[in-house]
Amino acid sequence: MSGTSMDGIDAVLVSFQGNSTQIHASHTLPYPDEFRHRLLAASQNHAAPDEIGELDTLAGTLFAQAAAEVIRHSDLPISAIRAIGSHGQTLRHQPTGAAPFTIQIGNPSVISETTGITTVADFRRRDMAAGGQGAPLVPAFHKAFFSSDTEDRCILNLGGIANISWIPSNGINPVTGFDTGPANALMDAWCLDQTGLPFDSDGHWASEGTVNHDLLSDMLSDAYFSRKPPKSTGKERFNLDWVKMQVSRHPEIPAEDIQRTLLQLTVESLVSQLPRPRDVRIYACGGGARNPVLMAELERALPEARILLTSELGLDPQLVEPVAFAWLAKQAIEGMPGNLPEVTGASGPRILGAIYPA
Repeated sequence: MSGTSMDGIDAVLVSFQGNSTQIHASHTLPYPDEFRHRLLAASQNHAAPDEIGELDTLAGTLFAQAAAEVIRHSDLPISAIRAIGSHGQTLRHQPTGAAPFTIQIGNPSVISETTGITTVADFRRRDMAAGGQGAPLVPAFHKAFFSSDTEDRCILNLGGIANISWIPSNGINPVTGFDTGPANALMDAWCLDQTGLPFDSDGHWASEGTVNHDLLSDMLSDAYFSRKPPKSTGKERFNLDWVKMQVSRHPEIPAEDIQRTLLQLTVESLVSQLPRPRDVRIYACGGGARNPVLMAELERALPEARILLTSELGLDPQLVEPVAFAWLAKQAIEGMPGNLPEVTGASGPRILGAIYPA
């Protein structure tokens, strides 16, 4: 799995038994700096077809390398691996308009050929062909593995983009899931632009600033935040250009105050969209769960909720998304649906992903 942060590939080797998981190994393969810069440029439409084709092959090679390395970190032979589920690297996601589309690169033929393992990829486009947003897809996994008979649960993924899965306790009412807006994407982009660092480690830089409420109010006026689900978004909308457009109306704000305001944007946009923000257990995962400033502000904004990590439910917060796409690959191989139509807006359940045999 590589998400909207575009910082590298999270790989996990997992087996499934019923609604439980066993993690055999995990590994993170950072993207080389030059490759990441090329991805960022391509994601903002600054790439010719030749460049996109080359990035597709290079990404496939890196995904194959990540898969091979996570297997080496385990005690399992390659022959024991049923399949690789590869989300790929999203370059563009446009789920609305006259001709909706989504683009994930990371050539799955390269992955299958290099590793000798059947590979499942291209999970989003079938849901979109059925009228859905193609995202978020992880709520189906969240429902299968994190639901409870006794409590409503909210699974909060804090990646480049934040998304929630609201899972009612009775198993009858539908799951609510959608992208709430930016989580780390804008903070990472501003940090890189202003400091040269790819992200604000532990929120230290943000902690040096103060929230500018006029800027925050302007940011929260973006129409995406008030749009009703189903909805999904990405760096196509929330990117450095978006930040600079907002900041242009407030030219005297110190850079660290902008960083702190972007962190608060993540918090307030998320909290305002929770179906029921009180008396609920929220289980966080994703890179943002490691940002103590962000997590502290979420707790401050939700004093009546209990905010925990998905490790309380048996799965490391950094492994939830890669495990989810392993599960989606399993669903595809078994001929089972992988989407939740009530979340994505698709016209019905669909088997997601294309299978590239070894």
